[in-house]
Amino acid sequence: MTSIDVNELTKDHGATRAVDRLTFSVRPGRVTGFLGPNGAGKSTTMRLVLGLDRPTGGTATIGGQAYAALDDPLHRVGALLDAQAAHGSRTARHHLLALAVSNGMGGTRVEQVLEETGLGHVGGRRIKTFSLGMRQRLGIAAALLGDPDVVMLDEPSNGLDPEGIIWIRELMKRLAREGRTVLVSSHLMNETSSFADHLIVLGRGRLLADLPMREFLDSRSRSRVLVRVCMSDTARLEAALTRSGYRAEQGEGGRWTVEGARAHEIGALAATLGLPVLQLMDEQTTLEQAYLDLTAGAAEFGTAASASASASASAIRQEA
Repeated sequence: MTSIDVNELTKDHGATRAVDRLTFSVRPGRVTGFLGPNGAGKSTTMRLVLGLDRPTGGTATIGGQAYAALDDPLHRVGALLDAQAAHGSRTARHHLLALAVSNGMGGTRVEQVLEETGLGHVGGRRIKTFSLGMRQRLGIAAALLGDPDVVMLDEPSNGLDPEGIIWIRELMKRLAREGRTVLVSSHLMNETSSFADHLIVLGRGRLLADLPMREFLDSRSRSRVLVRVCMSDTARLEAALTRSGYRAEQGEGGRWTVEGARAHEIGALAATLGLPVLQLMDEQTTLEQAYLDLTAGAAEFGTAASASASASASAIRQEA
């Protein structure tokens, strides 16, 4: 089994601790979202796993070995950390071919990944003419070149158009279904919620959460129901909710938000009164809400606006 295992990993930059005794594992067969505010230590951690930085303490291994000790590392690990790293004067095909030849692969695999990432028709163009989205696709092509067991991607959706975002989402899911270990760092909460099975969240270099997506959302959720009845029935509903001990807040158009309740409970209450219900749903905490709630005090750069957004996150609703 090929997993990424981080144990007591620490990295100091002078007096600043970028990574603070991190311990977690990234397992095969699922997409793990790697989240945290700017300065949380995500990119530094990924660089430490890939041997691009030396840790101050602790270890980071892939399949039980340090990256530098891996035989045929491109066949074991594929990574995209910086889409701008490719030499602009090379063509996309020559960039990939240089990587392939240096790792014992031929041109056939280069053509395969160019096609897989949608760059087959521009493989002969110089990289400096590429848009940001095309450079992202090229970086992903390089990560896939060795058909690796482990794939690490830092902000892979950056610069991609909607079609490209759907493509990378499905690619990551497919890689996980094939039993690979997939670690994806992203700032796009809604996008992360569409592909991640598991979450690792950092704040100021420390581990804040290491949970399956559903458990993470449930751990930050409050029981709350949105119900809407005809305007002529709002007084009866309010009286029934009060008698039953629910705390409810009236909105517009006959809408009520009921704290500490579930939809089936409020539906049953309305049924006993013979009240027609126009809308009834349990409120679902979004990943963005849960993330802001967890990391409210862990951002390196905070503003009054962001603090207000975090405080009011529970007011944002998503229908089930």
